[in-house]
Amino acid sequence: MIYWVVILILLAGCIYLFMSKSQMAQQNAADIQQKNQSFDSLNTEQAALKAEFDAATVKIDQLVTDNSKLDSMLKSDKAAMSKLQGQIRSILNKKNATQAELDQARALIASLNDKTKEYEARIAELEKENTLLTGENKVLTRERDSTVTQNIAMKQLASVLHASNIKLEAVRLKKNGKERETSKAKRADVMRVTFDIDENRIAESGTKLLHLRILAPDGTTLNSAANGSGMITTSKGDHLSYTLAKSISLTQNQKVNGVTADWHQNGDYARGVYKIEIYHEGYIIGAGEVSLK
Repeated sequence: MIYWVVILILLAGCIYLFMSKSQMAQQNAADIQQKNQSFDSLNTEQAALKAEFDAATVKIDQLVTDNSKLDSMLKSDKAAMSKLQGQIRSILNKKNATQAELDQARALIASLNDKTKEYEARIAELEKENTLLTGENKVLTRERDSTVTQNIAMKQLASVLHASNIKLEAVRLKKNGKERETSKAKRADVMRVTFDIDENRIAESGTKLLHLRILAPDGTTLNSAANGSGMITTSKGDHLSYTLAKSISLTQNQKVNGVTADWHQNGDYARGVYKIEIYHEGYIIGAGEVSLK
């Protein structure tokens, strides 16, 4: 009986030990599974945060690239975002980041996104300012160009010469070679124009080309291509035929006296009033007339 009692006690102890060991193994397996699930959850959360951080980084890089010209005005904003990026990257690169660290990373990413929005708003504001400045610069440029054009036009106009003491006369050529002024159309051989060019402080020294128009009593222009007649364009854009072209030598701020030009007509002169118009650079600079009987 004693042996059987001992055997039963030992058997019960073995059963107890076996059951205890089995329960401990199950508990350990459950703990390990829970830890693995927790670790997997942290890894998943870390991966999600990293993806969110990468997206934010890409957006920031794109903003900086697209607005490189404005970058100098946004240095403080860029520096703040770079600092946040460094802190977030340090946490997310850890192999075994804790929940507290991931929570910190999440908060930093939220702050980074807020900074990014402020950065975008500042860029939009600067672009608007630049657009306004560009528009103002265009207006100033147009005004400057207009002023320059006006100054050039005024200088060109001021450099136009002026004729004075204009005289148009009919001249009779005698057989002995002498000349005599006449008022009779049938005796006129030459139509002579004499005039002076007043001093001009703007016109540069050099040879100046003048165009003379002699108008017959019927309003037509005396002209002959063989005698040097041609066409001119006036300052108003009109095209006119001229009778004679006359070159003169001009010295700045000095008067030219006694300029003479003769028109030899092949046919007879008609009776009536003849008019003379003198042009320089398309502008009429003097006029006169003579009447032939």
